[in-house]
Amino acid sequence: MSDKDQMERIKEAKAKYDERVAKVLQKMPERKPDFANTSGIPVKRVYTPLDMEGFDYLKQLGLPGQYPYTRAVQPTAYRGRFWTMRQYAGFASADETNERYHFLLKSGQTGLSVAFDLPTQIGYDSDHPLAQGEVGKVGVCIDSLWDMERLFQGIPLDQVSTSMTINSPCAILMAMYLAVAEKQGVPFDKLRGTVQNDILKEYPARGTYIFAPRPSMRLITDIFAYCTKEVPQWNTISISGYHIREAGSTAVQEVAFTLANGIAYVEAAIAAGMKVDEFGPRLSFFFNSHSDFLEEVAKFRAARRLWAKIMKERFNAQDPRSLMLRFHTQTAGCSLTAQQPLNNIMRVAFQAMSAVLGGTQSLHTNSYDEALALPSELAVQVALRSQQVVAFETNVCDTVDPLAGSYYIEKLTDEVEARAQEYIDQIDRMGGAVAAIEKGFIQKEIGASAYRFQREIEKGERIIVGLNRFQTHEDKLTGLLKVDPEVGVKQVARLQELKNTRDNAVVQKTLAELKTAAEGTDNLMPPILKAVKALATLGEICDTLREVFGEYEAPALI
Repeated sequence: MSDKDQMERIKEAKAKYDERVAKVLQKMPERKPDFANTSGIPVKRVYTPLDMEGFDYLKQLGLPGQYPYTRAVQPTAYRGRFWTMRQYAGFASADETNERYHFLLKSGQTGLSVAFDLPTQIGYDSDHPLAQGEVGKVGVCIDSLWDMERLFQGIPLDQVSTSMTINSPCAILMAMYLAVAEKQGVPFDKLRGTVQNDILKEYPARGTYIFAPRPSMRLITDIFAYCTKEVPQWNTISISGYHIREAGSTAVQEVAFTLANGIAYVEAAIAAGMKVDEFGPRLSFFFNSHSDFLEEVAKFRAARRLWAKIMKERFNAQDPRSLMLRFHTQTAGCSLTAQQPLNNIMRVAFQAMSAVLGGTQSLHTNSYDEALALPSELAVQVALRSQQVVAFETNVCDTVDPLAGSYYIEKLTDEVEARAQEYIDQIDRMGGAVAAIEKGFIQKEIGASAYRFQREIEKGERIIVGLNRFQTHEDKLTGLLKVDPEVGVKQVARLQELKNTRDNAVVQKTLAELKTAAEGTDNLMPPILKAVKALATLGEICDTLREVFGEYEAPALI
């Protein structure tokens, strides 16, 4: 039987099915008149080969580890090894966070992920007036090389992969990490890990920026250039859709805005004199895994295919590694509820499964108590165990891309890609991601999406179990982690000790050299590393750069 004959038979069968459904609906209506996923993509009642007409297997899917990488970036995916289980952690002082790291490594975690407190993220030392009440609250406080040394005490840096979620002062924290490695006697070329280093998503999604977009881009490309030569195994950026989604975007917007930012970084690096295949293989991405299970799987597959096309067709990348979208995933913090928090364990497990079926290279699973506090030790262990259950008990990792060929998954993958491409085209017409951010376009799109989602919850059109339906009386959750207010007091005292015992003349000399470099065009990583090793603090280095670059103030959006 020819394919044409078979399609005709399917059309006839589908027509009869539709007739039968029409009769059934007269007696038993469906739950709602229209079904759509979180991106507003209509979800049909049933998908058949008719939805795949014109589908080109090799062009749209291919085989795992081959262009366009829809199915996986590695030929054997998890049959070789599981993803890196990397629990995001950081709170209070460097000593307390170091204890948590040792606990996680003993529990089977395979990589470290550093969460920094808010003052560190925006370039203030712990003794700055704006840091009062925030020291060590949402992450670990790092003021100087002293703190970074204590953070990794007893952890050989050549034996772990470390991710650091830091953006505006990224070059400084990266320099501190390198200085610790040097003190441990670890060559830079043995270091493995990732810095987020993604400033563009900060403007519309998070707000932990210091400098304006254009000088910030210089710092980012300086890290690219420095690490390409000195730290070759390091991923120099984690282009992040996670925070875009947490701010309220749809899945399509998450893909589109993330990849548009990626395009801007590639263009900036090329403009700085680098060749795409020099830095392309070390680009990495960071995505959210939300609650619409199948949409998330399709989203990851679509992002992988779209990035491969962008790098090949737009930037003429030749190295296959430059085409591979490698990504870390974190389950959706915005989906966690303070009501019935144990439900979060199930939410996280399903979101983790989406990430695995979508082919993530690294995964953080949120803890059930995070809507109430920083995660407790028990909650962190349960979160890590959810990954281990998926890996070792479900057997979903025994075959590559097991949902491939599903009519719905393939159609949805195509749809997410097409809609994301429309956004990217629109951003291109504006002059690129930086211009789109400066015009407020991305901010407005995310804001409108977040508003729609929240209104659906408030009107009961979107059910969140335990929040707007199936509520019960609950006892307060016990065992929550609380950061001692004395952490800030002790940290300020340590900082004062540092300033009293270091060679302040040397510090001032290195800061003056950094300022001169910032006023020119030299790569800023070497003078930052020199200042860090002289025990200049994070705040002092950022203040030096503020003198040259100024501080960014977000425009009012109308």
